Amino acid sequence: MAGTRMVVVGGDAAGMSAAAQARRRRPPDELEIVGFERGRHTSYSACGLPYYAGDVVKDWRDLVARSPEEHAEQDIEVRTRHEVEAIDLEARRVRVRDLDGGRTVEEPWDVLVVATGSEPLRPPIDGIDLPGVYGLSVLQDGIELRRAIDAGPRRAVIVGGGYIGLEAAEALVNRGVSTALVEAAPQVMSQLDPDMGELVSQAVRDIGVELHLEEKVEAIEGDGRVRAVRTAARTLDADLVVLGLGTRPAVGLAESSGIQLGESGAIAVNPRMQTAHDGVWAAGDCVEARHLVSGEPVSFHLGTIANKQGRVCGINIGGGYATFPGVLGTAVSKVCDVEVARTGLSEAGLDELGLEWEQTAVDSTTRAGYFPGAAPIRTKVLAERRSGRLLGAQIVGRDGAAKRIDVFATAIWNGMTAQEMVNLDLSYAPPFSPVWDPVLIAVRKLSEQVERSLGDRL
Repeated sequence: MAGTRMVVVGGDAAGMSAAAQARRRRPPDELEIVGFERGRHTSYSACGLPYYAGDVVKDWRDLVARSPEEHAEQDIEVRTRHEVEAIDLEARRVRVRDLDGGRTVEEPWDVLVVATGSEPLRPPIDGIDLPGVYGLSVLQDGIELRRAIDAGPRRAVIVGGGYIGLEAAEALVNRGVSTALVEAAPQVMSQLDPDMGELVSQAVRDIGVELHLEEKVEAIEGDGRVRAVRTAARTLDADLVVLGLGTRPAVGLAESSGIQLGESGAIAVNPRMQTAHDGVWAAGDCVEARHLVSGEPVSFHLGTIANKQGRVCGINIGGGYATFPGVLGTAVSKVCDVEVARTGLSEAGLDELGLEWEQTAVDSTTRAGYFPGAAPIRTKVLAERRSGRLLGAQIVGRDGAAKRIDVFATAIWNGMTAQEMVNLDLSYAPPFSPVWDPVLIAVRKLSEQVERSLGDRL
């Protein structure tokens, strides 16, 4: 690979992981690496933005894993405030605009990594671009939202009840801001089954958030600055609005350049993170992956996935061999002291596949019931009818609840059945769990239902 030039489009998790892994395997005289990032920052934790806005994290610099200067120490050049506007697949060049200097240049590449990430959904709502309306996608968004909260807003409205919306709600409540949340669906956290989602909706109400479900925002009103959010049912005063309507893969550049997209709408790649085009690789939120339960192509926007895909991509570019097997969509979040977790498929996802399943939801405690600090936890598990193959799990509970989802994620990853999980040798001590951990209680009950389904007539 002597004289090879690697260009990375996007300077966050996937792109910089790919660059770092390639550099470990190829020295600068064999592989030149140049990254272009349209923002001001590289390699930062987007997941930490709500906690910086909420003053849990005091300094935004703590969210940055590596600055451009630190990348340069590894002989990786990263040009921030440089946006790639076009990719020429035949000429192997990218057109790059210096956003501060205004200059546009053509840059050659031998190997290209597209890591453009995801972008927040911004529906065509009147007033969505008013001053005082904030997204929470890139580090600069978090910095600006923190400044807005520091200025002492009177009342905030959050539009959307997904992960970002809930974490923003927690941040605002913790900062003493009167907050309302508007969600078009019947529950917050639509990735959960309705019965589990209702628990989270109640948790939102319990922390003092004014929750309005099944209400779609019709307009954001203001006179030079945001003043209110209007739905079909009401008008909510607001001098600060946070958008939490979800994200989509940022594939505009790829699509306009002729890079092949997959069924999910994200960039199609093979398990080594190669696209269908010679020399072009892709990783992170902008690419699709295979769901390990459904087998379907999906587009998940999680930092865990982006870092792993970037690693695989960089290993292969550097001359090694690695593959990315797929995803389960394992995720955790919290609303103050209520923890939420999920992995695998929900009832809605299983319905779409036409699968039949058994399910159970059990209430238990995170520690031995007599031990101080024991907190409630509800664990819901779904398994395929008759076979018992684990298909999905969801958890809502308090201190110590959410990370139990990793047991289910590991079991699903390895194709385990509910029956096989019953005798897992999980740890026990009163400060950490009951003698029958909530995980084991749930799969024990579920395995009994699966066994009964074996006796049902076809």
